[in-house]
Amino acid sequence: MGLSPSELDELQTAVRLLETPGLATKISSFVGTPLEAGLKKLPESWHGTISTATRKSIEKALDVALLTLDRKERTAPANLLHKVAVGVSGAAGGTFGLAALAVELPVSTTIMLRSIADIARSQGEDLGCAEARLQCVQVLALGGPATGDDGAETSYFAARAALSKAVSDAAAHLTRHGLSQQGAPALVRLISQLSARFSIIVSEKAAAQAVPLVGALGGAAINTLFIAHFQNRGQGHFTVRRLERLHGKDEVRRHYERLSRD
Repeated sequence: MGLSPSELDELQTAVRLLETPGLATKISSFVGTPLEAGLKKLPESWHGTISTATRKSIEKALDVALLTLDRKERTAPANLLHKVAVGVSGAAGGTFGLAALAVELPVSTTIMLRSIADIARSQGEDLGCAEARLQCVQVLALGGPATGDDGAETSYFAARAALSKAVSDAAAHLTRHGLSQQGAPALVRLISQLSARFSIIVSEKAAAQAVPLVGALGGAAINTLFIAHFQNRGQGHFTVRRLERLHGKDEVRRHYERLSRD
């Protein structure tokens, strides 16, 4: 059987959450200036700072995913609670600006990951499985299209295709060896690919926090937009995966691509 009308409605919502223009537009509207201007104002040295902070955040997220996520019962995700927690951490970023990024980003990323895991469980994912846990971390790389994505594909499926081998290799390694070799090439490659994509969104966040007079309240608001963006991506991603388990990947993708063109 094909997708039911209610499942097609769910998939339509997932398309909207995954293919809607990214975080930059929302943040630009909030701060009242295009982020391109903020990105140009970032000192050259800060690009290295952002890269380092992003990689450390992905490494921390991977540790949290593999060591502390559990199989809790399938319940509605606590999105609001996680938004409040990330907003509090963002207040520090707004107060101290880019100097706080290296400290604040790993904290907010960890909170976002736990929120994404809540969403995954609500969609029937078994977080006792390494691959499902890695899918939670992968959501951090689904923030928007990256350079090199195939323009003939939807940005979501292009991103999934680009990351699929790294995720599957890392999952296979963890299944065979557990966490005994965390520096293994498969995990290093996954971290590098995730970091490269996540850093694009982090740069947009940093550019917004570089705007004068953002302040603590502004920093909290920017972080709330930040987590809402990834909650939406997570909701869309795990809805697609649930439907794929029921109907197969090819069937779901065929409908997804048709809905994305409508």
